[in-house]
Amino acid sequence: MALILNIDTCSDEAFVCLALDDKVIATETNPEQKNHAAFLQPAIQRLMHHAKKSLADIDAIAVVSGPGSYTGLRVGLASAKGLCYALNKPLVFVNTLYIMAYAAKNHATLNTHPKPQLFCPMVDARRMEVFTCLYNDQLELKEPPQAMILNELSFIEYVDNQAVLFFGNGSEKFKPVVKSSNALFANVIYTAGDMAVLSHEAFEGKKFQDLAYSVPEYIKDFFVLQKKH
Repeated sequence: MALILNIDTCSDEAFVCLALDDKVIATETNPEQKNHAAFLQPAIQRLMHHAKKSLADIDAIAVVSGPGSYTGLRVGLASAKGLCYALNKPLVFVNTLYIMAYAAKNHATLNTHPKPQLFCPMVDARRMEVFTCLYNDQLELKEPPQAMILNELSFIEYVDNQAVLFFGNGSEKFKPVVKSSNALFANVIYTAGDMAVLSHEAFEGKKFQDLAYSVPEYIKDFFVLQKKH
């Protein structure tokens, strides 16, 4: 059986959880996005103490790799890589958009008709921009991850012909823009349990990252506007 430490600091609420195979046995959460860096290492210590495990017992470390908060992604991956180096353990990535789609497909309670055939996670990227992609009902990519500025033509070739479920904190911006009745919306929040399932699948498939070259899945470059003097 595999003991996996899961780390997610890419969104508003961070969590760390310890899972035995795909079952969560302990978890710690933090709702304050600006405090994720200070939260993470003490949370891991508390997690291991509550579970009565040591870091040496861990078989792998998984991290939500993005897209999401630039700072949060760097915090999570830096900690995960540091632990992997120190413990000589493999690193696993779980993509934000994929875990959102997994949660939507498996847990969303929908009282809508027709039944969605496509799943479209949206992560808010400020103004009218989102990080998004499109999956079919087998969670196979129909449109690759991308940064998209939303307008009335976004995904029109899909919503004109079939039901598409939009979800995530970026989807609220799309709701007043899209006109098709095939555009469905749901409040979907993935959990530590969802991550535990996906990180265990990746571990079993030996889908490990190269510690030297792995970077967050930003989708678009990060830049800071320089102040004019």
